[in-house]
Amino acid sequence: MATRTTPTERQKRLGAELRKMRTAAGATTEYAAGLLGIDRTRLSNMESGIRPFSPERVRTLACNYACSDKSYIDALAAIAESKERGWWERHRGTLPSGLLDIAELEWHAKRVRTAQVIHVPGLLQTEEYARAVFAAVLPPLTRLEVELRVAHRMERQQVFERPQPLPYVAYVHEAALRMPFGGTKVTREQLTYLATESERETIEVRIIPTSVGGFPGAGHALLYADGPLAQLDTVQLDSAHGPEFTHAEAQLTKYRSHLEWMDDAALAPSASRDIIRKIAREL
Repeated sequence: MATRTTPTERQKRLGAELRKMRTAAGATTEYAAGLLGIDRTRLSNMESGIRPFSPERVRTLACNYACSDKSYIDALAAIAESKERGWWERHRGTLPSGLLDIAELEWHAKRVRTAQVIHVPGLLQTEEYARAVFAAVLPPLTRLEVELRVAHRMERQQVFERPQPLPYVAYVHEAALRMPFGGTKVTREQLTYLATESERETIEVRIIPTSVGGFPGAGHALLYADGPLAQLDTVQLDSAHGPEFTHAEAQLTKYRSHLEWMDDAALAPSASRDIIRKIAREL
């Protein structure tokens, strides 16, 4: 099997789960490599996502690690079996790999929940609004870099148009609705689009009003992707140097709590649409 120079987050996640399974079983890399008839360096590369696992090898290791969770094993084997090249691969080499990893994460998620405090969620942005968001990046992006990012962001919205649309919940702070990215006209059109999209059956937009005061995780944006099982969930956080991904159980538990708090504090979907449209009229 060929090596990968830049494994995706999904590929690295599979390797990390099998490493965690091996460690829990108290098995050495030498033992695991022997089960597969390979050397320990190759196994280490597989656990790092640099080399792929086959579904058969996933099941062989799980059996010998005495893992009895069939649903978990089946989910890992399904990841190993997936050979499709997603649409995002067309952008490899022209966009940072982290942006492609976000698209892949959304595509395979069973549900996505996001929390935004500065701007409208990426999956619900208009083209002009997205262009204004990318134009505000420091150091400044070239015009070509901005346009490539805008095109990629628009393509990410395919998850809402496929036969089984992605269930999506967006918690958006009221402050984000009032940030005039691109100016008044662009922001007004963005809010109108946001309200319209929130009427879709699989999209729920919940506004956190400024009246609630402080809230957990106020300093950063959050994307929580549900995997086929809770233990395969993933959190993606924005940072100045690019997206960060985490799936440590303690982190998953923390961000689930953040989202539960937001669910309790946010306005209902209908009331959220009302405030979005009200602010759009006021602009």
